[in-house]
Formats: sequence, structure tokens, C-alpha cells
Amino acid sequence: MGGFFGVVSRKNCKHDVFFGTDYHSHLGIKRGGMVCYDEEKGFGRQIHNIENTPFRTKFESDLPKMDGTIGMGCISDSDPQPLLVRSHLGMFAVAVVGLINNAEEIVEKTFANPGHYFMAMSSGKVNDAELIAALINRFDNLVDGIKYVQNLVEGSCTLLLLTPEGLIAARDKLGRLPVMVGKNEDGCCVAIESFPCQKLGYEPHYNLGPGEIVKVTANGVEQLAAPGDKMKICTFLWVYYGYPTSSYEGTNVEVMRYRCGDMLAKRDNVEADSVAGIPDSGIAHAVGYSTQSHIPFSRPFIKYTPTWPRSFMPQKQKQRNLIARMKLIPVDQLIRNKKLILIDDSLVSGTQLRETTDF
Repeated sequence: MGGFFGVVSRKNCKHDVFFGTDYHSHLGIKRGGMVCYDEEKGFGRQIHNIENTPFRTKFESDLPKMDGTIGMGCISDSDPQPLLVRSHLGMFAVAVVGLINNAEEIVEKTFANPGHYFMAMSSGKVNDAELIAALINRFDNLVDGIKYVQNLVEGSCTLLLLTPEGLIAARDKLGRLPVMVGKNEDGCCVAIESFPCQKLGYEPHYNLGPGEIVKVTANGVEQLAAPGDKMKICTFLWVYYGYPTSSYEGTNVEVMRYRCGDMLAKRDNVEADSVAGIPDSGIAHAVGYSTQSHIPFSRPFIKYTPTWPRSFMPQKQKQRNLIARMKLIPVDQLIRNKKLILIDDSLVSGTQLRETTDF
């Protein structure tokens, strides 16, 4: 997964970019990056590993060195982003959020001729943002390049580009991830999650449709490519990934989770002493179940949030088991000799539910 937050303003926007990007930290755990553009200083960029230290802590010392009226930040689960690109299209920064299933195939078929190469990361994998930038640069303008990318990529590819003229946002062709624009008296912001915009004083202004491309300046939004008519937004955003205060396509995440629990209770006839959600995202589903079933809600498992991440994130099962075991602390008096209904929002690897049942 991942997320981005961009700002175009009539004043220095680095603090909005800093806090807006930090508010997307729940969408990724590996890399964080910020870039700002100032007419006099040009581009300034920093990228840090955020696996063991939060985004905010990593970038606080960088803020004094970064200034500009245009800026963006990116949270990533894999590649270092955003990248700075210099080509015949000028200087621009690019951030990619999604999953490019045919990346290796694109590299082999599109860049097989002599003279084309990519700087591989330590894993040997090509940076998705670098690949996307190279594809865009095959064309005479950014918009045609982005359209080509949207049609070529199998999977999902949502983009944010920063140029000296403003931001260019492009939503995945099937709208799997949301992209919204907020507006205030000084300018506009672009985000995956809606709540950072409102938290930083931006009013909801525009929601991109599937495949739509827009240019965002301090004055507002200019459509560069119309949206398509097919929508396949990722429902896992409502169920698990999305932050409770965000809304997608007009529906709030927390409200949707209440409804999921409500519908589950309507299909159920289990008798129990209490109903509990697996923290954190399962709690809202349990509240909806409790309200519909009239079975008391309780919290027999408390998540130690300061240090433990999601248990399905690590690549190794041994580490997933450790996180699942350590991050939840049971409350004995709410569990022993009780009949509990446990509601988890999803099953990815099955690690957390197995460990919690053992508790």
C-alpha cells in the first residue's frame, strides 16, 4: 500500500506537506519522502527509512532546510519515493501508489534495446516510480505519458507529479485508490486520505474519478483527462486499511465498519457474554455487531500501539508470529470463564486470529 499528500499554495507549504504526509503513515511502514519546490532555491528532497522510526521524527530535522510553495510527501511500503526526474519534459518529482503486477514484463519488452537501463535496488527490483517516470518520458508531454502508463500497467497505479507549475494527479484507471483535492484561501492540497485535508484547514473541493488526470494549482483544479466509466475501488480500504475518519466515494470508514458488524449480527444467532473486536480496526465491526445483537461490547484485548505494527506486514512468518503475540495484551477478568464473540476485520495470513484465540 502507500499514500501521498501534496500542496500548492501562495505561501510556504512545507509544514502542511509534513503533517499531511504524516497523517498517511498508517498506509505504509518502510519508506517516507518529501520534496518541495521554491522558485529561487529549486527542488529540495529527502527520503528516509521509517521501519523503526515514525515519519514525523525522521523528518523534523529536515524541515528547516526545505522551503517552497509546492510540495508533496509519500509513504511507501517498498520503494524510496518521491523521485526527482530530469528529462526533455523538464524537472519533476513523481510518487507512485499501487501495485504494478507486470513491472518485470514492462522492463523486458519496453526497454530491451541498447542504451536503456535502470538502477536496481538492493533487492534487485526496479523502483516502480523510476519505471513509471521512464515510461512517461517516452512521450512529448506528461499527460500522454500518464495515459500510456494507465493503459499499460496491470494492477493499480495512482500517481502524483510535482512540477514548477503545480501538481498533476492521476487516479488509477479503475479507481482502486481514491484521490481527493482540498481547497482553502491559500491554495489546494491533494491526498489519498480525506481527513488530513480537513484537519489542516482544507475544505473538500474535488474527487477524481477512475482514470482521471487533473492539474492542481493554488487557484483550483483543471481537468486534463476525463474519468472513465468503470469503478473498482478497493473495498479493503473501508474494511481495514483506511483510517476511521476518512471517507471514500461519500461513505465514511467508521460508518461502513459499523454496518459490516450490523449485517454480521443479523445473520448470526450466537449467545455470548460479550462481543469484542480485534484491535484496532476490528473494534468498529464489533460495535456494530453489539448494537444489532444487544450483546454487551467489551475490550478483552488491548493493543500496545506505541511500537507494534500490523502483523501481516513482515515478509517472514516468524516475525509475523512475534508481532501478533506481543502487540495484544489480554485482560484476564474479561476472558476467563466467559463466552466471547471475537470479530476480526479480515484474514490475510491468519496469524493474528490464531494467536488471539490462543490467548
